Amino acid sequence: MTDLPEGVLNESDEHWMEKALDLAERAAELNEVPVGALVVLDGRVIGEGWNQPISGCDPTAHAEILALRDAASRVGNYRLVGADLYVTIEPCSMCAGAIVHARIRRVVFGASEPKAGVVCSQGSFFDQSWLNHRVLWQGGVLAQRCSDRISEFFARRREQKRLERELKRAAEDHSQGG
Repeated sequence: MTDLPEGVLNESDEHWMEKALDLAERAAELNEVPVGALVVLDGRVIGEGWNQPISGCDPTAHAEILALRDAASRVGNYRLVGADLYVTIEPCSMCAGAIVHARIRRVVFGASEPKAGVVCSQGSFFDQSWLNHRVLWQGGVLAQRCSDRISEFFARRREQKRLERELKRAAEDHSQGG
């Protein structure tokens, strides 16, 4: 359920998505999938997060979860009523559940996630009648930039793995006298 007609954005959506892209860069610096998220309430950031499941050895350390934790800690309440969450990629089921429990008012995401996104790609999680809280959402904000950031990350990772394989083969050839 979007709160705005298709293609129409709040004036500040692109501004906040730019900030989320900056946070995604922090994840990339840790060799994590570059996803960034922030929680905004009354025009100010109250929580930030970037992907850290690998570096943190924590399968729940997605950008959205970390941003929600940060915001809840800062405001002293696990309910973030009236807050908006900006994230560079469509949330997964774990993150969508946490968003509902935190009572986030609105989720704004950049790129869709065709494999695991549950806002609109693999389902309509926020539209389920059994949920006790309705979350508004808007997708596609700076979508190409968000998508490019992730695509570039995986292209670099594939190239790195290819080079590692070549180095391993060369070392094996050298040790065998070849």
